[in-house]
Amino acid sequence: MAMGPNDLCFCSAPFLHVPLLDRLAPLRAAGFAALSISPGDVWALEAQGMAVRDIAARIGDAGLAIAELDCIACWMDHQQQGADDDLSRLLRMLTPERVIETAARLGALSVALIDMSPKPTPVDVAAQAFARVCDMAAEHGLKAHIEFLPVGGIRSLADAWAIAAAAGRANGGITLDAWHFHRSGSTLDLLATIPGQRIHAVQLCDALPSPLPDAWAELMTQRLLPGEGAIDLVGLIRTLDAIGCTAPTGVEVFNLRQNDQSLANTARDWVTSTRAVQAKARTRP
Repeated sequence: MAMGPNDLCFCSAPFLHVPLLDRLAPLRAAGFAALSISPGDVWALEAQGMAVRDIAARIGDAGLAIAELDCIACWMDHQQQGADDDLSRLLRMLTPERVIETAARLGALSVALIDMSPKPTPVDVAAQAFARVCDMAAEHGLKAHIEFLPVGGIRSLADAWAIAAAAGRANGGITLDAWHFHRSGSTLDLLATIPGQRIHAVQLCDALPSPLPDAWAELMTQRLLPGEGAIDLVGLIRTLDAIGCTAPTGVEVFNLRQNDQSLANTARDWVTSTRAVQAKARTRP
């Protein structure tokens, strides 16, 4: 299924507590064309006895495409080490082999990669590992894209682009998350120099005017709807359009106030706010 910037993708990470199949009808009713899925969504249904082909069929029957499997988190040697807490063990399970195999069986279009390391990762180390993942993904016709996080080992657009460029794989690119872009100090000037076809995923939200002392807390609980905060989303959308980015427009808002809302209401809010920002960006004075 070919999609473009006018197609909206529901980024599922804030709603993994809602079973995958229960997300489908509310998302389609709200106006989403696609969704991201976590590997755990699929593995949980498989453990219950549901075949992957049936999972894919249910999603397709709902009128939704699977934009990406989110995410691969253990793709460099140093990521295989770490604490023995639940999160660390989960991240070590998210290997390229497991996630790519699942994405291929599911019919996803791409796989996302993150690096949760507390220290910056050298470009040459990450580029070599990313090239390997891209080659594995290419065997199944999948794209692979790095999501940089200012609190992780790949912290900015500059870092992610340096790795993707050094890897030199046509199917390798970047996830551009608006909150990470803004809080990492990344610039529209740099974005304007990157070929649009290398931006494989876009995730919109907004940010508080000033950062909170705890970046992780803000990241996971205080993001705002597009248009509510301080991010220059109009400039971001215009720059993405100018460089020829054809990725669908994802929406990913982590905010505690959504805990008291139904998924249907939240999905409608995400669509309404995103469509308003897109219209503003694409309406010239």
